Amino acid sequence: MSLCKERLVHEEKLEAVLSKSNGDTKKSKAVCGVCSRMYRDPKILPCLHTFCADCIRQREPFSERRVNGERRSPEDDTHRRDSGSTILCPECDSEVDLPPSGVDGLTTDHLALDEVFVETLLVDCRVLCDLCSESDAGKRCEVCGVNLCDFCSQAHRRQKRTSSHSIQSLQELKSQGRLTRPVLCSLHPGQELRLFCEPCDLTVCLECAATFHHDHHCSSAHEVISHHGDRIRDLVVRSLRPRLGRLEESLRRVDTSQEALQARADTLAGEIRAFARSYASAVEAHCSSLLRSLEDLRSQRRNQLHLQKAQLQQALSDVRGGVDFAERLLTCGSDAEILSAKGVTMRRLMNLVESGFDPQPTTVAPDNASSICFLPQESAGEVQGFPVVGVIHAKTVDPSKCTIQGEGGERGHEGQRGEFTLVCRDSSGEQMGRGGDPVLVSIVHKEKKGCTVEAAVVDKGDGSYVVSYTPAEAGLYSVWVCVKAQHVQGSPFVLNVKRKFRRHRGIFHCCSFCSSGGAKEACCGCTGTMPGGFQGCGHGHKGHPGKPHWSCCGSVVEASECILHNLGSVSPRGHLRTVEL
Repeated sequence: MSLCKERLVHEEKLEAVLSKSNGDTKKSKAVCGVCSRMYRDPKILPCLHTFCADCIRQREPFSERRVNGERRSPEDDTHRRDSGSTILCPECDSEVDLPPSGVDGLTTDHLALDEVFVETLLVDCRVLCDLCSESDAGKRCEVCGVNLCDFCSQAHRRQKRTSSHSIQSLQELKSQGRLTRPVLCSLHPGQELRLFCEPCDLTVCLECAATFHHDHHCSSAHEVISHHGDRIRDLVVRSLRPRLGRLEESLRRVDTSQEALQARADTLAGEIRAFARSYASAVEAHCSSLLRSLEDLRSQRRNQLHLQKAQLQQALSDVRGGVDFAERLLTCGSDAEILSAKGVTMRRLMNLVESGFDPQPTTVAPDNASSICFLPQESAGEVQGFPVVGVIHAKTVDPSKCTIQGEGGERGHEGQRGEFTLVCRDSSGEQMGRGGDPVLVSIVHKEKKGCTVEAAVVDKGDGSYVVSYTPAEAGLYSVWVCVKAQHVQGSPFVLNVKRKFRRHRGIFHCCSFCSSGGAKEACCGCTGTMPGGFQGCGHGHKGHPGKPHWSCCGSVVEASECILHNLGSVSPRGHLRTVEL
């Protein structure tokens, strides 16, 4: 059996024992966190996490660095994990740079090898020889890391390539307080690393110091360990250990906050669920109430319809009986038979005509229950302490109760926007709480039938409707306002549209007499004419003490004094002067 196979068989046996004793090999410090097997050539990454060399080689490169000016691509298998690639640490996900020599250039974790050694020695089971697998092992080769029986130990010493290996007794190793093994040189088997090369910052053996480091200053490891150990200890004690405490305290507080957050979230979740259950109960109760109200309305309307149907059926039966009898009498009866039955027949028919039930079809069942509607957004008060929405609306608009509000329904002005409000009400006079009723508005000039005014109706959604209009001509208009094709209260009504006041430009006198110079007509500044002569100056003119006023182009001025009198421009003779406006 080769040396590699010997070590592999030994490690598989040890892992099987550890798995049975510990339950999970990942809990052991001698087990790689990637392959979950005993460490094989453990290497330390720059983040100080240790993994098997083969496990590191199998990691996909996170990025490639330029080496000697050349960029290595991930597809280049030859340099994939060599020549300075970067990988992610399997433990902490940190980006770590591999040395130019690749994984082999990483520092070997001898402490991990010690852990493997400790696990091998301290496992509570019978240790067989790793070479023959027959006899109990009593010794161990520190170089090969295999357990040997006495016979295989002697054979191991006789082989040329393993004759220099250090073989110790297992009992002696177990009896030592601290189970360690010497750190041997990888270039010179059997040589322990006892020197430290300061320029190279590297531990070397005697042969390495004599060959590769003969011109370097090499000191004994025992001499320099205090200096370098103190530097490490100083970093740990002065900087990292206090930070570790702070980090642990911060982490503890974060954990406490997480626990408090989870507890608070659980408490609030319970409150939300309780609220949801209570609210759902209130909604269900409101739903049941709405359904009961709907059922009551349905029963009420159904009873009304049944009564109406019974009345109609009775009236139909009476009228049909009278008509059938009269038609049969007239068709089949002789003259004597008709005359003999005339009295009773006429009395019955007259009674049916005068006092019989004779409704108009349009007044029977005026709607198909469309007056009953559900308003999901309207507030319904509180149920079990919770506000709820949604009400059953059963009001029916009564056009005879609807009213018109606003001055725009009586008077308006030419070319100016006017408006009035239609308030729809039910049979009891209460305002409808909803919109949607068909409203028709017609505005027609009373003298000029072809002159109509377009009206805009805006539904406010609360039973009121704003009607706006802009008349183009002055005069009297007839306004029809209908709801469900029926006139509302006061419809049709008269709308009085007055002319728009127009400012006149030109020269005006105190009155038409002064303006006309005594002529029959006076010319206005707008080229219009107005009565002149003795149409009432009232300011001392002899023979014409008329009413002080003048008019032109639809503009009328009436006052106890002329409008220009207020300007205070009075002539020496008592006449108002002419003023240019």
